[in-house]
Amino acid sequence: MPLSPEQTAEIDALRSTTHETLRATVPGMEAHLYKAHQVLDHGFIRVIDYMGDDAAICQAARVSYGKGTKSVQNDAGLIRYLMRHWHSTPFEMCEIKLHVKLPVFVARQWIRHRTANVNEYSARYSILDREFYIPAPENLNAQSTVNNQGRGALLEGEEAARVLEYLKADSTRAYDHYEEMISQDGQDGLARELARMNLPANIYTQWYWKVDLHNLFHFLRLRADAHAQYEIRVYAEEICKVVADWVPAAYGAFEDYRLGGANLSATALDCVRRMLKGETVTQETSGMSKGEWREFEGVLNDPA
Repeated sequence: MPLSPEQTAEIDALRSTTHETLRATVPGMEAHLYKAHQVLDHGFIRVIDYMGDDAAICQAARVSYGKGTKSVQNDAGLIRYLMRHWHSTPFEMCEIKLHVKLPVFVARQWIRHRTANVNEYSARYSILDREFYIPAPENLNAQSTVNNQGRGALLEGEEAARVLEYLKADSTRAYDHYEEMISQDGQDGLARELARMNLPANIYTQWYWKVDLHNLFHFLRLRADAHAQYEIRVYAEEICKVVADWVPAAYGAFEDYRLGGANLSATALDCVRRMLKGETVTQETSGMSKGEWREFEGVLNDPA
């Protein structure tokens, strides 16, 4: 269960309270506010607050006031132009604040995106819950033989069962020792800031993460990509659903030009031109390394 009964009650209470405002609101985001969208076995994302909408992007681009242009179509066209030409500051006018519950090893990947404001649950002051990420059998893979950062074939049979048992047993044992060390029952108890060092990287943590739309799109472009690690990709995919309801025009442009698009080097573009003229281009005649050629073929044949 990602949420306790107490947390669910708190969310219900928050959603039952309304406030009058003169600022722009988005019905799609209002429907998301405070709700927990489950990710992995114990994780979730929640929208805590947001600022701006598609119109705010256009207002910033034109430095205008009020509704901006007379038609949604014109605004959508402007947003696509801004996205197509890699303009950034108009998208920075929109912000979102998320409450995220995630495994520590996912958090350590996520925090590499240093263009957000983050406040994490403190294991110095509080006791972490006994919740660990254990992969589902269908997500238990061997090391890739062609990509040092990726996964290969699915583990099966006795090896898969043994790995899952190790993950469960080691997590439980580490937490048992953590509880024993901090206990003040008949002993002084080790300081929490020291005891936490014994916890595994698959234990869950939580944080508030506030980011502007431009930098959020950068995060999603990398982490919602099919090549991203599964455990962070599922969070990015869930955030994508929220953003699509928040700024549909901007997300549509992002999906088209970033998620579904590709960047080609001058060498790769030259190869495409040669191919269009009927020339047979190989890795040896392309001017690319084997790795570059493999990625180029992936873009042409199967971007996913």
